[in-house]
Amino acid sequence: MLFIAVDDLRDWVGHLDGNQQAKTPNLDRLAQRGVSFSHAHCAAPLCNPSRISLLTGVAPANSGVYGNGENLRDKLPDAITLMQHFRNSGYVVRGSGKIFHGWNAYDKESWDDYFVPAQVRAKSGSQRDRILPKTAWTPWGEVDLSDEEMFDGKVASWAVSELEKSHDKPFFLACGFTKPHLPWIVPRKYFRMYPLDGISLPPTVDGDLADVPAFGKRLAREVFDPSGEKNFATPGGDHFNIIANGQWRNAVQAYLATISFADSQIGRVLDALENSRHADNTIIVLWGDHGWHLGEKEHWRKHALWNVSTQTPLIFAGPSKSGAKRGIAKDQVCERPVSLIDIYPTLIDLCGLPQRDGLNGRSLQSLLKNPEQQWDHPVVITFGLNNHAIQTQRWRYIRYADGGEELYDHDNDPNEWMNLASSSNYKMIILNLKTHLPVRNMR
Repeated sequence: MLFIAVDDLRDWVGHLDGNQQAKTPNLDRLAQRGVSFSHAHCAAPLCNPSRISLLTGVAPANSGVYGNGENLRDKLPDAITLMQHFRNSGYVVRGSGKIFHGWNAYDKESWDDYFVPAQVRAKSGSQRDRILPKTAWTPWGEVDLSDEEMFDGKVASWAVSELEKSHDKPFFLACGFTKPHLPWIVPRKYFRMYPLDGISLPPTVDGDLADVPAFGKRLAREVFDPSGEKNFATPGGDHFNIIANGQWRNAVQAYLATISFADSQIGRVLDALENSRHADNTIIVLWGDHGWHLGEKEHWRKHALWNVSTQTPLIFAGPSKSGAKRGIAKDQVCERPVSLIDIYPTLIDLCGLPQRDGLNGRSLQSLLKNPEQQWDHPVVITFGLNNHAIQTQRWRYIRYADGGEELYDHDNDPNEWMNLASSSNYKMIILNLKTHLPVRNMR
């Protein structure tokens, strides 16, 4: 099992066509080997709760993990993580980079071995600071470093070395890339892939927040951690600062460059697997932990319950020559809405592990065999106590703890520009979607 995590990656990858400018040949070739989900959503649009829910199979509303400052074992002392379940089933489990968030990375029950490479902040930061203007929030820039000198380059090198080894037992190899998370600092060649004068901005509409309830406006304009660890407004919001300082196009360029850098590191790992003795018996799953706004709804970062914050790539691929025997179709895109919390039970089925009680997700194995089958399972997304979104094939319903509501028709309004929640025409749709809200919300 090769388990690849990518931080802050939205659907801006070639085969998903989220942004036609994006150059991601390695993600695209991985998708050709298996099934890619075009409507995969996180359980929470923030690193820690997204990753803990994925790795424990417990939804945020059932764990009480809502922010980045919360500890896995404080909230879920008896949790059996995905990695633990593989260890208990006879696998050697090793990891590197960012799988859990923060100090949860060192969860001793989850790993046989965990490698964290040294950062290169001093050198990359000093180069970046010579390039960027001092008048705006601009945590990005090109640097004269090789891929292998970067943190993610070291993670890729570690994964390559592991794949080159012989293994007496089946292995679970977790490889967590930190890009395209901020800061968007990557080698110069990746910026050169995206000339600034050719950058297109994401689709937006003036006054997009006008029909959004007060709590939604707050999310758009603040750096907001629902655990209360960090909660502070930026002057006018990130969007105001970036526009005022003429940095929007530069930011999009930097995000695209950083995606291509991450894609290149993923390519190094895929090449190593394909050239190894493990190529014909290794399943691959690649996931992002949530999406990322670049000005849509006048918002930057994640920290929101809109589609751009929650949608992220999810790919399952079978062994290069025998994927079909593992029950994974090849070169298929599944358009059914699914959750990252479904990864845990899916891998149990794909790898023939013992079944587990208490998992809140459901196996996607049937969709991997037939991506076009009927699938009537809405996705539940949570950001903070009692703030939820419900995603179906057509609708996104958002309800905040203070009673504020949003409803978007993705068939006719994929950019979520028109909030329909106040219209009586959609009363029955909202009542039906409300039935999928969590019945309890742990503190």
